[in-house]
Amino acid sequence: MSSTSIYPRRQLAALGLPGFAWVAVFVAVSIYGLFSTSVGRTNPLLFLPEPAWSPAHWSFTNLLHVGSALLPGGQYWPVVSRTLVYVGLAVLGCVLIGYPVAYFVAIRARRSKPIILALLVLPLLVSYMLRMLAWVGLLAPNGYVNQMLNTLGIIGGPVNWLGGRPSTVVIALIYGWVPYFILPLYAALDRLDTRYLEAAADLGANAFKTFLTVTLPLSTQGILAGVVLVGLPMTGDFFTNDLVSGSPRTSMIGNLINVYANSTVEQVTAAALAIWLLVFLTLLLAYYVRSSARALREVNA
Repeated sequence: MSSTSIYPRRQLAALGLPGFAWVAVFVAVSIYGLFSTSVGRTNPLLFLPEPAWSPAHWSFTNLLHVGSALLPGGQYWPVVSRTLVYVGLAVLGCVLIGYPVAYFVAIRARRSKPIILALLVLPLLVSYMLRMLAWVGLLAPNGYVNQMLNTLGIIGGPVNWLGGRPSTVVIALIYGWVPYFILPLYAALDRLDTRYLEAAADLGANAFKTFLTVTLPLSTQGILAGVVLVGLPMTGDFFTNDLVSGSPRTSMIGNLINVYANSTVEQVTAAALAIWLLVFLTLLLAYYVRSSARALREVNA
């Protein structure tokens, strides 16, 4: 039975009105302000951005110039390609680490399920900044990581993990965002109808073949939801990179936007970069929404 058969459409619209108003005020208006800044200009005397609020005053010269600089061969392409590589590796790491955990908790765990779920949620109760600062202490030249590796004989001396190493940035991104991947995937696997698994076993499929032909396809939407949930914010993340690297050699698009936003003369460029990043992420999100809608139609068919 659908919700519209229980509640009239007008009641549903009234219930959703506060949420739509919130989005209009705090999201749409802020995005319009960002766009108006990107198509505005910088005051030549005060070096402050002058947003073009009226469409009659929009100038797309700066926005198009920044967009062309983001393409291959452009000024910002090295940062863009680096961001795509880092985020791609970090998302892959989240999948490889998070899927076995989510699968075990949803399918195999019994009495230990509440404890494991509590341990997964517990890091989210601590500030992201504090969790990253803990890594700074661990990865310091005299930190526990170097001490452990030196004791095991893997390294001969302290490694400068915080000196602009891409591997440190990718590992920190995985650590910071992997819980957000596990939870939606766990929710998808936990709703999995175990009768499909029993049917596959009755037909003679072993555990590995059952996983490949039944569990993995049925959890595709959960994987996609987790990838979207961690991949989109990773793309604009600048804090993690600044904290564990701080080197221009590892700067991502978020770091570039942050530098220009804190500049006295490049805030218009920062707004243009943010708009293009928003467009890119919106396209990815639209693909996810379309894929989810198609999967829902197939289920209801």
